[in-house]
Amino acid sequence: MGNTDTKLNFRKAIVQLTSKSQPIDASDDAFWEQFWYEHSTSVQDVFALIPSNEIRKVRDVMPANLATLCYKATERLVRAVDNSCRTQGEQQTVLNCIRLLNRILPYIFEDPQWKDFFWSSLPSGNEKEDGAAPLAQSLLNAICDLLFCPDFTVVGLRKSGPEKAEELNSIDSCEYIWEAGVGFAQSPPRNGPMDSRRTELLKLLLTCFSETMYRAPTMSDEPNKWIVHFTSAENRHALPLFTSLLNTVCAYDPVGIGVPYNHLLFTDTLEPLVEVCLQILIVTLDHDITSNSPTQSASYSHDDSTIADNLFINYLSRIHRDDDFHFILKGVTRLLNNPLVQSYLPNSTKRLHCHQELLVFFWKICDYNKKFLYFVLKSSDVLDILVPILYHLNDSRADQSRVGLMHIGVFILLLLSGERNFGVRLNKPYTATVPMDIPVFTGTHADLLITVFHKIIATGHQRLQPLFDCLLTILVNVSPYLKTLSMVASVKLLHLLEAFSTPWFLYSAPSNHHLVFFLLEIFNNIIQYQFDGNSNLVYTIIRKRQVFHALANLPTDSAGISRCINNRKSGKLNNSSHGNNRLEHRNVNNKQVLSSVAGAGDESEEDITVRTGQLSVGNQQHSDEDESDSRSEIVEESMEGSRPAQPAEPGTLKATLLDTPDITQITERESAHPTGDAASASPVEPVVNVVSEPDKKGSPKGSPSKEQPSPIKRSVAQRGSIRVTPATAQHGAQSKTWQPSSEWVQSWRSKLPLQTIMRLLQVLVPQVEKICIDKGLTDESEILKFLQHGTLVGLLPVPHPILIRKYQANGGTTAWFRTYMWGVIYLRNVDPAIWYDTEVKLFEIQRV
Repeated sequence: MGNTDTKLNFRKAIVQLTSKSQPIDASDDAFWEQFWYEHSTSVQDVFALIPSNEIRKVRDVMPANLATLCYKATERLVRAVDNSCRTQGEQQTVLNCIRLLNRILPYIFEDPQWKDFFWSSLPSGNEKEDGAAPLAQSLLNAICDLLFCPDFTVVGLRKSGPEKAEELNSIDSCEYIWEAGVGFAQSPPRNGPMDSRRTELLKLLLTCFSETMYRAPTMSDEPNKWIVHFTSAENRHALPLFTSLLNTVCAYDPVGIGVPYNHLLFTDTLEPLVEVCLQILIVTLDHDITSNSPTQSASYSHDDSTIADNLFINYLSRIHRDDDFHFILKGVTRLLNNPLVQSYLPNSTKRLHCHQELLVFFWKICDYNKKFLYFVLKSSDVLDILVPILYHLNDSRADQSRVGLMHIGVFILLLLSGERNFGVRLNKPYTATVPMDIPVFTGTHADLLITVFHKIIATGHQRLQPLFDCLLTILVNVSPYLKTLSMVASVKLLHLLEAFSTPWFLYSAPSNHHLVFFLLEIFNNIIQYQFDGNSNLVYTIIRKRQVFHALANLPTDSAGISRCINNRKSGKLNNSSHGNNRLEHRNVNNKQVLSSVAGAGDESEEDITVRTGQLSVGNQQHSDEDESDSRSEIVEESMEGSRPAQPAEPGTLKATLLDTPDITQITERESAHPTGDAASASPVEPVVNVVSEPDKKGSPKGSPSKEQPSPIKRSVAQRGSIRVTPATAQHGAQSKTWQPSSEWVQSWRSKLPLQTIMRLLQVLVPQVEKICIDKGLTDESEILKFLQHGTLVGLLPVPHPILIRKYQANGGTTAWFRTYMWGVIYLRNVDPAIWYDTEVKLFEIQRV
């Protein structure tokens, strides 16, 4: 009954705020105390008892009452700090004020007329010392003090003598850091109620910072005063807060002692705390919060003068000890790999859902602390980041509500691929048992990367098309270092080229041919620098050589172009001229083997249909004899325990995103081994090195060379957008206006880098034909063995320069990350649903 009476009184007080014709006197303590004094109203009850329409009503009809309520609640928190929040009644009052403010603040932020309310000085009342400070600063300072309050949010360090009770205003919070790790060696005992109180205080902090959500994307560059104050030297707890948040996240082990189903038997108060710590970290590390101009953010570089104002960024960038890097990396990889952990007992281990925040956090660390990035790439530990990213990319490819997750994963891989060590690490054998819906293969992490990328392009939904450039750029960056590709990965690469080189696809949009340029660069890099170990790829190129011949002979006359475009109406294009995918070895004579190698008009093993924005790869039907004729046939058998990627459940909420920046805007072309001049070369016409023979580790050595052609550019608007408008609609409009001309086709066809591959075919095809006849080969494994011991030294054109397209910070990705990050935070905070039903402007919330 007592709890019911409490709720009833609380509800009556809320109604009085809107029903009285005159503002309620701020000195009427008996009325205002009803909201927070001596009652325990849960956060769920507070959100249920204060409907959104009534908050808006009191804001619009009785603004003075809402202003007084916010002021009084903040004043009550400040008073609790002054009293060191020692009693149980005081602590409950603090929690009630937190829950009330958490409910109200979003509705203040959504009204532009209230923009300056928290940053104005209000009558101080009894708070003489705080009268001049803006209300927001008083609130933030009180929250930060309460986060290190002995016996409330931290375990008190008991002292003997007259100084037993510490004053919260003068406490050394560095002694009360929440967890051992970076900069702190002691691990305080766990305390569930304290974890819950920290979580509630941090949720209020996050709500304060969420003012960014109520600005249009064009205004999101403006500094968020809440975050500026929190991360500045004016916050005396900045260092222990940063350390506590970082260590709490990186020390968390959701599995614990590993007892099956323990997460169902015991409430884990730490998981909600870890999630909100992670969200606070990524929001405060948003590097544009101290940047006043879009131009400054567009040309942003992380030097000391830029980041000095944000202490959180400053602290993160100054971490340098290997032990600290190891602690952070192990923590991030542990949490990222948690959803991938398998067990024979279904649902027996705890599953985390904060992987999107973790990926943003990892991005921020790599962006601000290059020493950490190099530490990650120094060993095979980077593969512990790669595998969960590929898992989530593969698992999310059919779900339109997870487009943002796809992008952040690809952006991270683009960042990593700009470093030589990443490509070298990919040569480590892949032996993990992660259940991914991809073909079973025996190979390296490079094979895994290529196979997953092929799956995304071939079977992902249309809104992923703007990522095709990024996916292929990553493969271009790592290709010079890939020592041995499996047959599965080799076939997948050729399938992509076969699909993207279909004439009508090349002619259907002004930038589609750029995908072919990327793929040819991949093949050229591998042939020139890693020929010896890549007999599978060389063999596949020989089998599918008609793809390259067809590219070299693309029609450039108007009649030929028209015929190619009209072929689209037939639906599927069976590229029968593109060669055979296998060598027949049963009941055949040498002539038949030779014919198979020659690929004279045989049908391809897989029929690839190119649709606007999507590739569909499906097996063609063969005769029974054909089905039994290949020992090397690649069987599309998925890994054990895998499930096909599922589309979003009906009714799933998603946040809209900004357009994906063009690949030429987010990358800068650099030589793999720049000279002094090359290091300062522009991204448009770089001075690069010609690379000669690879060294023993697969790292090419270089010597000066001529300039390369300028990079190809593509417009995201032409290739689809991640905005609400479906990609199909854009492509429909584009196809009506775009008409390829003969001059346009000639302008890029003549630049196709086919010389290396054509020379390889010119040399090897006659050799393979001769060996088949001379030795009577009836099995492709013998041809592979021959290719393994072959060489093209001195026979290929002069090695082309290795160009790495490194990620470069820019205003487009900065804005994209901010929108994505806040969209994730909005959708992840559902209990309570802090921002639900408020008018956010940074993005739109839609139902799938």
